[in-house]
Amino acid sequence: MDRLTAVLQKYDYSLKLDDISKRVDDILDKHMAANMQSSVYSKLISFVDLTSLKTDDNEDTISALVDKVNAFDDKFEILPHPAAICVYPSFVGLVRSTLTEDVEIAAVAGGFPHSQTMIEVKVAEVSLAVAEGATEIDVVIPVGKVMKRQYDEILEELSEIKSACRDAHLKVILETSLIRDPELIKEAAVVAMVAGADFIKTSTGKDSQCASLEAVYTMCEAVSEFNKLNNTKVGIKVAGGVSTTSDAVKYYTLVEQMLGEEWLTPELFRIGASRLVNNLLTSISGKDVKYF
Repeated sequence: MDRLTAVLQKYDYSLKLDDISKRVDDILDKHMAANMQSSVYSKLISFVDLTSLKTDDNEDTISALVDKVNAFDDKFEILPHPAAICVYPSFVGLVRSTLTEDVEIAAVAGGFPHSQTMIEVKVAEVSLAVAEGATEIDVVIPVGKVMKRQYDEILEELSEIKSACRDAHLKVILETSLIRDPELIKEAAVVAMVAGADFIKTSTGKDSQCASLEAVYTMCEAVSEFNKLNNTKVGIKVAGGVSTTSDAVKYYTLVEQMLGEEWLTPELFRIGASRLVNNLLTSISGKDVKYF
């Protein structure tokens, strides 16, 4: 038995999708209402990776986003600023040169969003993004290899990418809307964490079904068990389709109840979104806000 197989066998895969759905519903029925309040909405702003990953992104659109982040504290002075700006690698240098706030610079890399290129290209792109100033790197796990349980190959690839990140944090996207099977999601999460992922992330946002509460429940289980076995905290990032205040509170509540208050910080919990902050600001102020 190889080392990775032995590691994977330490985790519990007994829960099936129907069981997970019932547990999610139970958690939200008991605890979500208490989190539907302005203090939670404010905290949620500090967990957001403001994301612009459009085909027609250009220097003007990215500069406009950075300008709004730079002015956020002045316009909304009692609120925390978002956690990060997430862009394509080609815009990292622009963000670094114009960003004046203490906000992370996240770059998607490694053949995003499909991860269907050579490992040499993935490593080179990650290295270049870090050299340009990225402090966080978001990469997609090779989903096709997950489906075939080629975990040794995935571990080797993600370990190389982690090394290329140097001091930047690595977020590994599991693309859970494509994997779906809780057992595969959990195995993929464990392999990513063994490879050194600082966060495991649901989705690229490029698939129409995107994140799900059941997938995040499964990822939280994996993170909790990994922490107990290794005394290492790994973050959770929810991305894809999270735009309303209610949606964000659901994921917040799930993480709160499964991992505890210590995970409710930007260092361990993120939400990747483009429209969510406007909706949170609207919920806080009671007025329609369209800032971003």
